[in-house]
Amino acid sequence: MKHRLFLFDLDDTLLDFKASEQLSFDRTMRALGLAALPDGLFARYQAINTALWRSFETGTVSKDFLKVDRFRQTFAASGLDLDPEAASRLYLESLSDTVVLIDGAKELCATLAAIGEVGIITNGVEQIQHRRIVSAGLRDHVSFVATSEACGHAKPDSRFFDYTVRMARAFTHAETIIVGDRLDADILGANRFGIESCWFNPGGLANDTHALPTFEVARLLDVVPALRGLAIA
Repeated sequence: MKHRLFLFDLDDTLLDFKASEQLSFDRTMRALGLAALPDGLFARYQAINTALWRSFETGTVSKDFLKVDRFRQTFAASGLDLDPEAASRLYLESLSDTVVLIDGAKELCATLAAIGEVGIITNGVEQIQHRRIVSAGLRDHVSFVATSEACGHAKPDSRFFDYTVRMARAFTHAETIIVGDRLDADILGANRFGIESCWFNPGGLANDTHALPTFEVARLLDVVPALRGLAIA
């Protein structure tokens, strides 16, 4: 295997963020006194949250704004008189306790850590992401965690990857690969930075973007065989 530095996206690559998000959202709403969730509330929140994250990644809103405004917009659109500041705090606290691993994540990180160095690259909230990595049992296999919050720039900005590789023990473009589920953040970021990439695509989605992964897999257990195949191609 030619690679020695393995950079993993966290949410929906190693951790099932969609499952955690649903659990944390439901727990937050109950804590705010909402015994029964109105139809479509979570879907509305997801749409608003996704749009705000896209705005954050293009630099048009701050993360602190995003964390509260997603709830403010959701409550306003749903006619709910709830505190968005409290919702944000409760939700972020809950995320650390609702961690769901994607099949094969821990085994993959352990295997690659024995070969080289594993780093996490995430646009998520720094304190929360560190806590989730520990809760998931991944910390022993991860050398470092690079967050957009600490960097000041988000994926796919090349400045984020400049920041990331300075955290590694050793870095060369040829020996580094990114594994992630987001074409517009992980794969495009790899393209811009001049390193190889693996698109984790369990849903079999079509790639209708300009981002070009080196290869794609539907299961994490297929990553290591694919990496070995690259070495002899």
